[in-house]
Amino acid sequence: MSQRYVPIPVAMLAVGKPLPVDVWSAGGQLLLRKGQPVISEDHRAKLHAHNACSTPADAQAWQRAYERMVHTMLREGVDVLEIGRAPMPSEIRESDYVVGQQLQGGWLDLQEVLRGILYQGGLAINPHERLAGIQEKALELLRTDTDDSLFCLFQTLADTAQGYCATHALLCAVVCELTAQKLALPAPQRAMLVGAALVMNIGMARDQDSLARQQSAPTDWQRTLIREHPQKSVEILQGFGMTDPELLDVVRWHHEPESPQALPEMAMARRILAIADSFVAKMAARRTRAALSSVRAVKSMVMGAEGVTLGVGSAMAQSAGFYPPGTYVLLANGETAVTVQRGERANTPWVIAILDKDGVALGKFACKQTTTPACTIAAAVPAEKVKVSLGIDRVRKAREKIRNL
Repeated sequence: MSQRYVPIPVAMLAVGKPLPVDVWSAGGQLLLRKGQPVISEDHRAKLHAHNACSTPADAQAWQRAYERMVHTMLREGVDVLEIGRAPMPSEIRESDYVVGQQLQGGWLDLQEVLRGILYQGGLAINPHERLAGIQEKALELLRTDTDDSLFCLFQTLADTAQGYCATHALLCAVVCELTAQKLALPAPQRAMLVGAALVMNIGMARDQDSLARQQSAPTDWQRTLIREHPQKSVEILQGFGMTDPELLDVVRWHHEPESPQALPEMAMARRILAIADSFVAKMAARRTRAALSSVRAVKSMVMGAEGVTLGVGSAMAQSAGFYPPGTYVLLANGETAVTVQRGERANTPWVIAILDKDGVALGKFACKQTTTPACTIAAAVPAEKVKVSLGIDRVRKAREKIRNL
């Protein structure tokens, strides 16, 4: 059987830096050995002309090294625009090869992988298989523990150091899946909708992260980018070889779900994605505005709505809850708590008190029902006002006592 090769992002190769993999032509001719550099812009152009590739194993390890590099730069506070200009790394660790095709780990691992693909856009390595793997793993995590999934993602949404674009995409995908289940959409359409949510903003992923950190209102150029990115996303996906007309339709019109140019049979899917996109965005803080509480975000979805849109908004609110796991609330007794599990009703989640009425951190985690008078929810609390670090393992241990109730 002949060797299969994967195209590499030639435009992201640094001139003068050694390459960490052998580079081949699509036909199997060795172009550069591992350790040799791209010596000039002309040399890079020749590699592009020969459709420079690497083996699948090398491609996957190199992509993993890139994702790790981006994650480190974000944690160190490097500007997103500078990250966007960063070339492919010139070193690959042995551990990058250990990560198999099947994704392991939890939501933060998925977020790191997805962010790498979204940042690279049309230059992403082996995007088809990787996106399919992300979607499969995300749905597995969601099925295993929906409340834990919501908790992890809403907590990550409040952490600007993690980046925004990939968290937004994953959270939209989860909210879409839960809402579509509630509305009894067929399984194939739900799968398409989740896939569309993951990639709908690939046309402006790095700019999406820049906007999340920006201290001023969007410029005219940025507003144009926001308006035009659905079409750009479709063009990138078509460059990946994606041909599913339904997925491309939902991505193209996710800001204009009622467009007369869109496929009529995808109207419900487009509405779900459009509302989820807005819902998650409103709950994410910006330098220019505070995050909306979950209750206010829910109200904004259904206020003034009617017909199908009202039905979608209501289903989404019931699916995620008025106070989704991972968000914060003020209790009637004065304590500040984090929600950890949805309750029987959308407004009665289970919570863990983390601050007493004087704002002092509580050492012991215990789950409480908000159906009791003392623990009734008095108000939502913005995540940026809570300065307590929550250990996910402590939260999970506390939840164990109520999971089987």
